[in-house]
Amino acid sequence: MQKLTIIIAALAIFTSCSKEAATTQDTPSTNITADGGARKAATTISFSGYTWEVREQGSSGPGPNYWSAGSVWVDSEGHLHLKIRKDPATGRWLCAEVTSQQTFGYGSYIWKVEGAVDKLDKNIVLGLFNYKAGDDGHHEVDIEFARWGNNAWPNFNYTVYPASGSGSVSQTYELGLNGTYSSYKFTRSSTAVSYKGYHGHGLDEANSFFPWTTPAGFNVSTLSLPVHMNLWLFNGNAPSNQQEVEIIIHSFTFTAA
Repeated sequence: MQKLTIIIAALAIFTSCSKEAATTQDTPSTNITADGGARKAATTISFSGYTWEVREQGSSGPGPNYWSAGSVWVDSEGHLHLKIRKDPATGRWLCAEVTSQQTFGYGSYIWKVEGAVDKLDKNIVLGLFNYKAGDDGHHEVDIEFARWGNNAWPNFNYTVYPASGSGSVSQTYELGLNGTYSSYKFTRSSTAVSYKGYHGHGLDEANSFFPWTTPAGFNVSTLSLPVHMNLWLFNGNAPSNQQEVEIIIHSFTFTAA
């Protein structure tokens, strides 16, 4: 009888430990990032044939900003929505970002966009880019719609960061669109990055604007990199007009070289 009691007690302890282990394993983890923001377990979406991680994180860069999975969704037509919105409960402005699980190398990157990206508030930034996380100042290829907090500055920016060393190269323009449909493209090779924008969603040369290529000999990244898309607030400042904003990405297409 004593042996039976010991066996039953041992089984009870084993069962209790097993349940605790299972519960711990199934609970989404929260990590603290280098900039101090808490990042919840990744949420993913499917868009344009790829899987993307949706950022859900407390105060963190760029900005710093608050990042919400509720500011990102894919509609019934397969279009990606990115939104900056104000949380009525906390008063915080919540930003949006997605990052591809797949990496991409040499070839053409094309985004077809819906929204008045040429009329964004001076504190709002829309970014379409390659980026190697954790290596700021290197391995980055940007298209950014931003005035960086100053209405006197141009609102359209190309920037390429080097593979190593310091010193990015960039070109800025004042963007004015024919409507709210536009397309943007950059092409990466082992020696250069070339850019071009288009009015509308057709890539007709007659509708193209702002072609630019990195200077000869610039040390471009040769790595395969994730694609990011984000909508955020410069220096974490609220929109000066206090208006929420939503941008729709109809598609992202990569064609390997």
